[in-house]
Amino acid sequence: MGGTGMKAALVGADGALLHEARRATDRKRGPEAVVRSILDFAAELHAYGEEHLGRPASAAGVAVPGIVDDENGIAVYAANLGWRDVPLRKLLSAELRGVPVALGHDVRTGGLAEGRIGAGRDADRFLFLPLGTGIAGAIGINGVIEAGAHGYAGEIGHVVVRPGGVDCGCGQRGCLERYASASAVSLAWAAASGDPEADAADCAKAVESGDPRAVTVWQDAVDALADGLITAITLLDPRTLIIGGGLAEAGETLFLPLRAAVTERVTFQKLPLIVPAALGDTAGCLGAGLLAWDLLSTEVTA
Repeated sequence: MGGTGMKAALVGADGALLHEARRATDRKRGPEAVVRSILDFAAELHAYGEEHLGRPASAAGVAVPGIVDDENGIAVYAANLGWRDVPLRKLLSAELRGVPVALGHDVRTGGLAEGRIGAGRDADRFLFLPLGTGIAGAIGINGVIEAGAHGYAGEIGHVVVRPGGVDCGCGQRGCLERYASASAVSLAWAAASGDPEADAADCAKAVESGDPRAVTVWQDAVDALADGLITAITLLDPRTLIIGGGLAEAGETLFLPLRAAVTERVTFQKLPLIVPAALGDTAGCLGAGLLAWDLLSTEVTA
């Protein structure tokens, strides 16, 4: 579930993508209409499985942005959807004839998929960071995502890397996501290039062509990201760092200087592998499918 679009899939027990569908979120119609569209979308997939695969889905998983109460199945707060305290698990289970429903945070759910069937599948401990509009993270330990005591684990985007720096929506100043997210690079490059329509992808292209203004903007972002990653490496000692999101689409234009910057900062810490995410924008719906299978597995063992 995203602010602009919804991605959905029917997922096998091994994480195989059996059927995929997408549709617009259409936030203009209001938060209630968005919830209704999710329920309708899920019902369509449920019916598709019954008609084309011989059986409906046994469980459902949904990944949403914002603050999520996984245990009680409530989307507590999602600013870009206008949600507050939406009982999504209850609503979705009722729509799908009572099947069990798992609810998860979008980044942690994407991290679950990357850890089990994506770039981190051979790593016992990893950190997944999508660099998009903001920066969040998912901490993976032996195939399970650590949510923390209150559901906030992994919020590396709000580690302060530039004390006293740019104001952040979280109330702090100098947060990592204000310097190294795709949106932060877009803003910086628009200002440096004088083109208000320029974005991070344009900046990456300009770096590749040798534009010194772009190189400066890009390196500033890479340095900020490396500073944040060193904090994460020091605290978590991950075996693998998985970088995804829009900024990672620049490929080695990002990864070559990032690996170098992190290596320069390591002292006693062990340097993890730094790799691109493997699942792209399907990670969230694949992870939601894995959440659903985990839910079924828990019910069987219980």
